[in-house]
Amino acid sequence: MGVSRRDFLKGSGAAAVGLALSDKPASATDKIPGLRTKGSTTTTSVCPYCAVGCGMLVQSRNGKVINIEGDPEHPINQGSLCSKGSALFQVANNERRLTKVQYRAPGSTKWEEKSWDWTMKRIAMLMKESRDRNFVKTEKIDGKEYTVNRNEGMAMIGAAALDNEECYLLGKFARAMGVGYLEHQARI
Repeated sequence: MGVSRRDFLKGSGAAAVGLALSDKPASATDKIPGLRTKGSTTTTSVCPYCAVGCGMLVQSRNGKVINIEGDPEHPINQGSLCSKGSALFQVANNERRLTKVQYRAPGSTKWEEKSWDWTMKRIAMLMKESRDRNFVKTEKIDGKEYTVNRNEGMAMIGAAALDNEECYLLGKFARAMGVGYLEHQARI
């Protein structure tokens, strides 16, 4: 008996619809016996690499990441990850990852370990010095003087891993500092 192309496509379509309707979508879980992530805590997250915002499931046990995979229920990536997102586990679990602040003084050849308090005070001091040194209050255009209040010595850039609220606060902080060069990584 010969099967026409049309009959083959009808049968294939009916089979695909039947399979699709017969089972619920797969979801990641740690309740399957023998699963290596059994007993772990699953947390949803967003991949930090680009502005796409792929969803991830991060499994951790005792404060250590043990598995990262795409979130099948996420509307953007539906469980798939690019090569960088798939390798994110290596970023979390890497013996070469820095966990403490390293500082190299100008002209020095060695790195020193510093505290977060020292680091934040140093960053604030350098930002203040840069703002004071590069702040422009007024500008003359065609003989008329205008108030501009801008800081020409700094720029700020947002990152794809920031959510709307963090981007709002970064923009507000940049404008309070007088920064005119404000950009977001998602646009680059």
